[in-house]
Amino acid sequence: MLTLLDRHGQPSCDGLSRRDFVQAGALAVGGLSLPWWLRQQSAMAETAAGTSSSGRPSFVRDKSIVLLFLSGGASHIETFNPNMDAPAPYSSMTGEVTSSLPGVTFGGTFPQLARHAHEMAVVRSLQHPITGHVEAIVHMLTGGTDPVGKRKAGFSMGSVCSRLAGANHPRTGMPSFTLLNTDEVDPQYRNERTRVENGSEPNSLGAAFGPFNPSGKSDAVRNMTLNIPRGRLDNRRELLASLDQLKAETDELQVLDSADRFTQQAFDVILGSAAEAFDLSKENRRLIERYDTSHIPVGKKLFRSSLLGQHMLTARRLVEAGCQFVTVHSAGWDMHADGNNPGIVAGMEMLGRAVDQAVSAFLEDVAARGMSDNVLLIITGDFGRTPKINKNGGRDHWSNLSTLAFAGGGLKMGQVIGQASRKNDVPLSTPLTTTHLLGSVIHTLFDVAALRLARGVPRELLSLVEQAQPIPGLM
Repeated sequence: MLTLLDRHGQPSCDGLSRRDFVQAGALAVGGLSLPWWLRQQSAMAETAAGTSSSGRPSFVRDKSIVLLFLSGGASHIETFNPNMDAPAPYSSMTGEVTSSLPGVTFGGTFPQLARHAHEMAVVRSLQHPITGHVEAIVHMLTGGTDPVGKRKAGFSMGSVCSRLAGANHPRTGMPSFTLLNTDEVDPQYRNERTRVENGSEPNSLGAAFGPFNPSGKSDAVRNMTLNIPRGRLDNRRELLASLDQLKAETDELQVLDSADRFTQQAFDVILGSAAEAFDLSKENRRLIERYDTSHIPVGKKLFRSSLLGQHMLTARRLVEAGCQFVTVHSAGWDMHADGNNPGIVAGMEMLGRAVDQAVSAFLEDVAARGMSDNVLLIITGDFGRTPKINKNGGRDHWSNLSTLAFAGGGLKMGQVIGQASRKNDVPLSTPLTTTHLLGSVIHTLFDVAALRLARGVPRELLSLVEQAQPIPGLM
């Protein structure tokens, strides 16, 4: 999250005294590029409308979205529609578990999540026309604004949020749009990571409205770097203690009293609440254990510990600190049962169990904090999987039905929306599209009536607001 570099580009921390460091103005971030960046984005947001008590435009609701994206294409059958009444080649290979929603079952690797079904809305009629990973991921993450996924049009749903709400929270400097992914070791998973990063781009909205990626190489990450003379901290705890002392001494010296609020925000991003949101050491140990999925190895050719629990806990901390849109990436759902990918049973035991643990912990945690109505969780992926199991025990690409589920956000939960055919291959009810998904995001995060009247909103976004209607029965 935060890198300390000496003048030779090596991690370091001693040399100048902290007093000299602060008084010399070395707290400037990237040559004051971060304060400048915050200032520019705030100005763009403030031209759009009056501001609320949060400092954001008045049409911005006090709500956040966590998008759990299951790249590779999670099976709609083994997740939320096991369809055990269908003939054997078409029913769930992991069986089913009874849920808390009468008459509704989940796939067999979701026993904990099934207990939260009454708090969820499962969509069984999402459909789109794209069957290739590269294009489908872009199409889904852009909410259909890129209709063919070729990255020649559209912009990610998170970037739409960032452009309308402002790239950073005006009070804390917290980025409005954050992408949480993993430094993958398996080559297939690395490909999926790149695809998700591509699908998260802001494109014509402007680079400032792309995601803050703590593990990436974005401008925001480079700007959140302090240049301090040589010396090496022994461990993370010493680093945090050092930064806490630096902040205390900075407050004592009152060096920020005369700085504008954007320079102060830049300081907060590095040493304040925005940075603290990424520090899981501040959490209760039992809560960390509840989320923890590190005991689950994930991969096909090369394995790593699952970090999904860590990412979901971080996502909760981010939205609590003011981030409005968090994409959590879970790779590996392309369960063909071939040389690069596991089959359905092995894959769901690996990835499905991690989702079951991490997401159920997230829902319980958010509810315990009274945040359920303010945080909407969305679970989806590239597309669904073929209704008929292939000869190797896997399922292949299938976009006629896709996986989609919601929880929280003050929306209508405890329901199944749409109906699939007996073989789980096509919708029986009116198909829902990625545009409906985008509309649900927009109507959750923004007061659309007020947004239509706001000044300075790009015409292409106003047009999008008019076209993108939410999923019927969800709002």
